[in-house]
Amino acid sequence: MTVELKSARKGPEKADAVVVFLHGYGADGADLLGLADPLSPHLPGVAFHAPDAPERSRNNPFGYQWFPIPWLDGSSEAQAQEAMARSIPAVDAFLDKVLAEEGLGADRMVVIGFSQGTMMALHVVPRRDAPVAGIIGFSGRLLAPEKLEAEAKVKPPVLLIHGDQDPVVPFEEMDLAGEALQGAGFTVHGHVMKGTPHGISPDGLSVALQFLKDRLGK
Repeated sequence: MTVELKSARKGPEKADAVVVFLHGYGADGADLLGLADPLSPHLPGVAFHAPDAPERSRNNPFGYQWFPIPWLDGSSEAQAQEAMARSIPAVDAFLDKVLAEEGLGADRMVVIGFSQGTMMALHVVPRRDAPVAGIIGFSGRLLAPEKLEAEAKVKPPVLLIHGDQDPVVPFEEMDLAGEALQGAGFTVHGHVMKGTPHGISPDGLSVALQFLKDRLGK
């Protein structure tokens, strides 16, 4: 049975495009939905959705996780794999639900992830049947890069953004993800947030906004 994700929405009642945020470990949907405030004035007609991950975070009981992280929270690798196996169909079903509710095709959707949310976006979205308009990954990594080429059904353009002073997800993960994605046939764009730790800087958000405008025709 697929878990139904709780979520929040911002934007016009009748939207012509949609952005879905996937939050990081220990956070929640509201954490990223706040980005809709600076973005929406430049993206008229766009609705923003942000779900909570399926389970409470082991390290932050007020937040959520897509899967536990063994080296961080003492979970086992098996527990991490089991949670991932629950989160993948939950995200997949959520994207379908958002498109149905908004009455839009996948080509009018961009998925934005942060940290663990980037890991989910880069894993789930290429394995869906219909390509979205694009994927933006902040401060994350590509899981199971060796499986991507064989398992990817669609190859939407990807924008990777990472701080070069990130102590949580090493900056090197940006290049590793980019190389694997390009090797699998994806078009990849990148932006380095100089001097930025594990977060989103103003310049990173500006680059993401331009990508959104280009991909959604705004």
